[in-house]
Amino acid sequence: MTPVGLEHYLVVSALLFALGLFGVITRRNLLIIYMSLELMLNAANLALVAFSRFNGNLDGQIMVFFIITVAAAEVAVGLALIVALYRKRQTAHVEDLTSLKL
Repeated sequence: MTPVGLEHYLVVSALLFALGLFGVITRRNLLIIYMSLELMLNAANLALVAFSRFNGNLDGQIMVFFIITVAAAEVAVGLALIVALYRKRQTAHVEDLTSLKL
């Protein structure tokens, strides 16, 4: 049995990022787009933690805490926009986002 190396983590991270990017590009529902964005951020977190682990320092793991904080703020603002859009238009599609302009 071969040991799990850095390249294995990076391949999984790249696959997760590609899956998230595919979801952002192809979907029209805002909730699915936000879930895909979170998947992309988690892929970046996985790569940072893997680099940090294999280099023997904690810099990447500290950066992950900042990314998680930004992701939490993004979700709070994003869900508020989705709720406002749904209350006004009864839909959560991207095309209807322009109806929120003042």
